[in-house]
Amino acid sequence: MVDARMKEIHESGLQDDDEAACQELNRLFVASADADGLQELLDGTCTLLYMFMQWLRRTHEQGDKDVIAYVVPHLVATLRMMPKSVRPQTIPTMAALVIAAGTELSPNGWRSQYGDWTPEEMNALEATVFLIAEHINRIADDHGFAVRLIAEPLTRAEYGED
Repeated sequence: MVDARMKEIHESGLQDDDEAACQELNRLFVASADADGLQELLDGTCTLLYMFMQWLRRTHEQGDKDVIAYVVPHLVATLRMMPKSVRPQTIPTMAALVIAAGTELSPNGWRSQYGDWTPEEMNALEATVFLIAEHINRIADDHGFAVRLIAEPLTRAEYGED
């Protein structure tokens, strides 16, 4: 889903109608999933966030920079500019998920202590993972780097390659 959204935005830009269509597709996808499928989607999304933040942490540490100081303020500012997609009350949760992942804590584990996810948090979580992936792509100066960062090791593992 993240890869498809990134390609869509980079290839054609995202218009208001496109965003509505994407949200409808996401709603249909979630509606078609059973409770286990939805939980797996959430777990996978949080795992992506964790893996992205670990890469960012290592990259920032190479330059003696604190990943939290460089990533979280930009993320929060960008999420605040998206009031149609991201409700303001979800932004602290997204910042905390990123901080958890950036300090080597599981976003899934951190979030689980606060109960079930809300529908508003789903849009915010999607936007957060997208923005973190975009941050990685900007650092690497490559629009597809974040997706390959995850996909290539998974492909090698699937085929038993080292």
